[in-house]
Amino acid sequence: MTERKPKRQIMVGSVPVGGGAPVAVQSMTKTDTRDVVATVAQIESLVRHGCELVRAAVPDLDAAIALGEIVKGSKIPVIADIHFDWRLALESIKQGVSGLRINPGNIGAEWKVREVVAACKDSGIPIRIGVNAGSLEKDLLKRYGHPTPEAIVESAEKHISILEHGGFNDIKVSLKGSNIPLTVEAYRLFNGRHDYPLHIGISEAGPSMRGTVKSSVGLGILLYEGIGDTVRVSLTAPPEEEVDVAYEILKATGRRKKGPDMVSCPTCGRCNVNIIGLAGQVDDRLRNYDRDITVAVMGCVVNGPGEAREADYGIAGGKGEGLVFKKGAVVRKVNEKDLLTELFRMIDEED
Repeated sequence: MTERKPKRQIMVGSVPVGGGAPVAVQSMTKTDTRDVVATVAQIESLVRHGCELVRAAVPDLDAAIALGEIVKGSKIPVIADIHFDWRLALESIKQGVSGLRINPGNIGAEWKVREVVAACKDSGIPIRIGVNAGSLEKDLLKRYGHPTPEAIVESAEKHISILEHGGFNDIKVSLKGSNIPLTVEAYRLFNGRHDYPLHIGISEAGPSMRGTVKSSVGLGILLYEGIGDTVRVSLTAPPEEEVDVAYEILKATGRRKKGPDMVSCPTCGRCNVNIIGLAGQVDDRLRNYDRDITVAVMGCVVNGPGEAREADYGIAGGKGEGLVFKKGAVVRKVNEKDLLTELFRMIDEED
């Protein structure tokens, strides 16, 4: 696994980004931002799942004004997502957001950008330059023919220069696309040239299963290579699912460990217990635990404990009975119907 490249650090509210800070997990509200009650409720739900930063779309002035109450009701930093209208950015800043996501090139004349930058400076909030392969500038598309890693990075660099010209360096950058190789190469290229912290994601990844697979592949590559300071999994699904998947990707790549991990055998013809059902029950119960433990659910009493010897706790099913084990060593033999109860009794004894 590649070490993360040293980056300058910015603060998004109370959350450090870059500079060696843990990769922060972000999501986006899927409510109508003008509905304060629904939006705050969704943020509260996201917080329970471990979300650390949340972004909200700001389509109009009413949404921008609503951010004031949303910020007050949120336990985590709120980032305003702005397109085209610099006045929405100014109002969002006035309402107390902890960051902006904009494309400086699409909010109008240079004086408008200067106004937004000045307001961010005065309020001490950062700007995320969000470049998307699907909305590149026309001149870049004409020159490159279609979205390429080079075109995406050039777009980001152009936007960065606008902010730097105004003496602003409190910047985070994203270079997203729905195509994995394109996105990965764009991040690699930018990461080799700049020390601005990076927000990573695969945009429009799709519904739960497809989106999780695409995000896992793309983000897994980037995180393993040491690229990424914040992450969002973009799913056509409830935002809580985005947070859950993000943490699983971070755990799988060794970038963060939060809460239990689980290993389970895929089951086969040797199995004499309903491993699929048992594993599902264990997985559900583990969601109530915050401890960094690994739990194994194995289908074979002969090989199970040995195959899962690195797990902290585990069970292995047999015909009518099974084993409860710890670090590969058998603790006790129990009736099959008691496997779940005995597993969690052992876990709770050491809590």
